[in-house]
Amino acid sequence: MNVVNKIVTLEQTESVCLDPDRLNGLCRQLGDRNALNVLCRTVEELAVRLSNCERLWRQGDRSGLRKCAKSLVAISDQVGMTALARVAGNVAQTVDAGDTVATGATLSRLLRVGERSLTAIWDQQDLSI
Repeated sequence: MNVVNKIVTLEQTESVCLDPDRLNGLCRQLGDRNALNVLCRTVEELAVRLSNCERLWRQGDRSGLRKCAKSLVAISDQVGMTALARVAGNVAQTVDAGDTVATGATLSRLLRVGERSLTAIWDQQDLSI
């Protein structure tokens, strides 16, 4: 019988990229108050769509997952969440490629990046809006 002496736990952390110019542009274009309202609604919508992506994956609805991931690309890009937009695009690409393993892995990354991005945008709110 083999005995395991040491168990290693891998921590998966993700970097997020927020484009401050995009956020500042929203403030200039809409004014601080309106930009904050748009940002709040956008963050809520992103959270819902991230949850929908996970649900669609569990249900085996690859077409729905692809559509939801593509919508995340558009929405997150509008508010400067560049890492989230990039990873959501990667999910759509893996669905298109028919690579189920890569889709599962990339979706897991999308959920991690999404969570970190939503937290980061709220932290930015205190600094610039």
